[in-house]
Amino acid sequence: MSGIEVRHIGSAREPLVVIDDFHPEFERLRAAALSAEFGAHARHYPGLQAPADPRHLGAVGAVLEQVFREQFGITRGVDLVQCAYSLVTTPEAELSPMQRRPHIDTPDPGRIALLHYLSGAETGGTAFYRHRATGLDVLDARSFAQFREAIADETPKPGYMRGSDDHFELLDVVEARPNRAVLYRSRILHSGHIPDDLPFLPDPAEGRLTVNSFFQARA
Repeated sequence: MSGIEVRHIGSAREPLVVIDDFHPEFERLRAAALSAEFGAHARHYPGLQAPADPRHLGAVGAVLEQVFREQFGITRGVDLVQCAYSLVTTPEAELSPMQRRPHIDTPDPGRIALLHYLSGAETGGTAFYRHRATGLDVLDARSFAQFREAIADETPKPGYMRGSDDHFELLDVVEARPNRAVLYRSRILHSGHIPDDLPFLPDPAEGRLTVNSFFQARA
């Protein structure tokens, strides 16, 4: 592990944690992903997913505990909510309106996303945004309702988000890198930063392959 970089996003200065050389058994983890059976996916995910064995997180448990405590203020531990290999396969013309704009996973401040890149920079990273009309970049239960009402009158441009547009301002981008991990609260507006030449093929050896994990802080 080569070090922990901490950035801060938006008006709330939410922590964005980037860790390179994250997993000591990266090649074995990637090999497991390449042989996984991809199929059903989360409701709004633009591609395929497969269950990932969460036991691989044990090898990075100490650094995750440190990050949760020091950067997110979590002192009572976390529970794993989801752990899945994810592969972007949805062509731009088939994206739903929700998939064509930045989103949050949940407004719950205790939900932490861990995105672990298993492929390289050519497959695209992750971008973070502010909604222009409302000025929102981090949503809670109240502002989420405000955000949903505001976007109901906005038509997202075709294709994946690739930087600022009339409705959203790009705040930061984390580039993909093999064995790079990024952690952030799920309530930050974000989107995959998908290149326009990505092959949307159901082949994990060729596409944007990640491990997507979500943790919930204990009350």
